[in-house]
Amino acid sequence: MDKQPRLSQRAEEDIGFPASRSDAWIDQELAACEFKDARLRRRFRQLIEQLGAGIGESIPLACQDWANTKAAYRFFSNERVSEAEILAGHFEATRSRLPADNAPILILHDTTEFTYHRKDVHAIGVLHNAAGRKDIEGRTHLHTICGISMHSSLVVTTAGLPLGLAAIKFWTRDEFKGCNALKKKINPTRVPIEAKESIRWLENLRQSTALLGKPQRCIHLGDRESDIYELFCAAQEVGTHFLVRTCVDRLVEDGTRTIAVNMEQEPVRGLHRIQFRDKEGNLCRAILEIRYSRMVILPPVGKRNRYPELTLTVIHATERGTPPGRERINWKLLTDLPVGSRQDAIEKISWYTQRWKIETFHKILKSGCRAEESKLRAAERLVNLIAVFCILGWRVFWMTMINRTTPGASPALAFTELELHLLDTLVKDPAGAVPRKRPLSLYLIKLASLGGYLARANDSPPGTMVMWRGLSRLTDIELGAIIGAHIVGN
Repeated sequence: MDKQPRLSQRAEEDIGFPASRSDAWIDQELAACEFKDARLRRRFRQLIEQLGAGIGESIPLACQDWANTKAAYRFFSNERVSEAEILAGHFEATRSRLPADNAPILILHDTTEFTYHRKDVHAIGVLHNAAGRKDIEGRTHLHTICGISMHSSLVVTTAGLPLGLAAIKFWTRDEFKGCNALKKKINPTRVPIEAKESIRWLENLRQSTALLGKPQRCIHLGDRESDIYELFCAAQEVGTHFLVRTCVDRLVEDGTRTIAVNMEQEPVRGLHRIQFRDKEGNLCRAILEIRYSRMVILPPVGKRNRYPELTLTVIHATERGTPPGRERINWKLLTDLPVGSRQDAIEKISWYTQRWKIETFHKILKSGCRAEESKLRAAERLVNLIAVFCILGWRVFWMTMINRTTPGASPALAFTELELHLLDTLVKDPAGAVPRKRPLSLYLIKLASLGGYLARANDSPPGTMVMWRGLSRLTDIELGAIIGAHIVGN
């Protein structure tokens, strides 16, 4: 197996730094990986290095030559390799990064789809049917979109720092029948959860809770798709907590009223001023009216023999007035956590705002790693590739967010001595920076500058796009420095 050039002893003296260990973080992510063959583990590590050095590039470009490219293809198509084995080490590393205190940990759940253009859609699987062109008689023809669905569970702190993934489930369909067509034949609320794709929410909740080992600290967050009564019961069974955005107006108390009717009678418990950016990136301000109430929620009528009543807290945050040019904010949250004051409700609302982090993570996989541009032909190979991208995508996301959550940390947390030296050489310090006090945030901004970040006074903190471009450039520059020192040393 080819190895990247390392510094000789003479070259180390010439460049003034020890041999590069910029890939040391990979050791932590792979420490708990167990493949059926030691050669597979070595190849996996090399793939992480190669794809990480060229995030968003094709496999041939990242691997550089035919021998490594062919080895990569063989790895992804190997029957002895699965996404579970690829991600096992990362899951364990996620658990090791949990803060030592008893602060709450947020687990963000969401589903995304990776679409591909293939003539043979069944080799990958079916996502949905899309409307195509109309014929001369005006009839719309449907064509099948192939792809893979992924349900992921991302662990973050309440400050928004992503600690890693705790569970992932991939699946494909042999045939897509359409939800509307199914509703004409069956009542979805009477179908057992085990027979639905929604079971993924329960499986990931149980898997992530068991992995972290501290159910009382875990708060599972989900959008309106997670408003599933079986999910609430599953959380109660394993002793963990949930906070979801609800879309079902469930029956409460004695069954004669619903959540909406109860909440209309609740007074406004306080106001909360927020600042956010709309879909166009414009800065907006809003005042939210907060209502909350603790009530007994009844299970669906067709499932009352299987599931118990639950006492839950309902939180409504509604924007005062009608804003021009955008939709009115109207959040309806449901949680098993107690809320006894306005401040408690604001805390739960602020936790729910962190749910958008998993959308950003999925964006990194699609826009940064370009997972949907892969030419691999089979679903099993694509799943293995996406699993590798999940590790690399988390690393980029972590470096982006640690700049915002822990700006004063030591630069050694994310960079080697050589990388720090290269960043100091390539990017000047901002005016007023103290030479001896250079925090991690300073070097992360320098890294983002390599990716096109302008670092102007009023600019927002660097995002994932400039961060992954900067990482790719720094890797190339570092390799050039190592090769140069190696040549001079010889």
